[in-house]
Amino acid sequence: MPSLRRQRDPEGRMSLGDHLRELRKRIVIAGVAIIVGAVVGWINYERVLAKLTEPLYELAKRRQGVVNINFTTMTDAFSIQLNVSIFVGLILASPVWLFQIWGFVVPGLTKKEKRVARLFIVASVPLFLAGCALAYLFLPHAVDVLLGFTPPGAYNLQQATDYLNFVLKLVLAFGLAFLLPVFMVALNLAHVLSAAAMLRGWRPMVMVIFVFAAVMTPTPDPWSMLFLALPIVALYFAAIGVCAVLDRRRVQTEPSWMSVPDDEASQL
Repeated sequence: MPSLRRQRDPEGRMSLGDHLRELRKRIVIAGVAIIVGAVVGWINYERVLAKLTEPLYELAKRRQGVVNINFTTMTDAFSIQLNVSIFVGLILASPVWLFQIWGFVVPGLTKKEKRVARLFIVASVPLFLAGCALAYLFLPHAVDVLLGFTPPGAYNLQQATDYLNFVLKLVLAFGLAFLLPVFMVALNLAHVLSAAAMLRGWRPMVMVIFVFAAVMTPTPDPWSMLFLALPIVALYFAAIGVCAVLDRRRVQTEPSWMSVPDDEASQL
């Protein structure tokens, strides 16, 4: 349906080639923004690394043990600095690449839907950053619990690549999980998913959210899982409420032929 509406829009009729060129342009813009952010991360690498490894050193101080990260090969230091820099670039450039995603979707929307979409462009960045911040706040607890199984007197030398990959994936997973309501509303605006369909599938979706939270929180206690799952569930139902309002307005404003399936003939 969105592609048909793009073809009928007299102000922005686009062919398949135009769509592909538009996608390429937006990917390039997002990539350049991430590279610029990665340069900033490269320059501030030592400070970022100190923040990411701080839970390890705080644990070592409390338990009077040897806890540290270990670089095992000659290329580890370089590859880790590169990965951390790209990670910083993704965080810093999140307003740009999120805007590019929305910018690619917006041409297929009506004027009223575009006004609603702008609000969610603004909401997506705080949600992503809030998820990343929540993961960083959760990190010390995860490190404390997991390394708490180390026997007394034993050394715990973490492989630098393993530890930092764990941290970076955890932070990005939290951030992307908090974008769930944004993508739900995007699918609703694109006429792909209705609020009624979302509401009918709330039970399996809540189960999927809790399974995702259990996988992404490596600690064995249930409170860590709830710490991630409950905010996502709340955002899921909030997105259903927003989609219900959009569906109600769409029924009142759109002509009846817009809801006819593509394989059926309308009265028009």
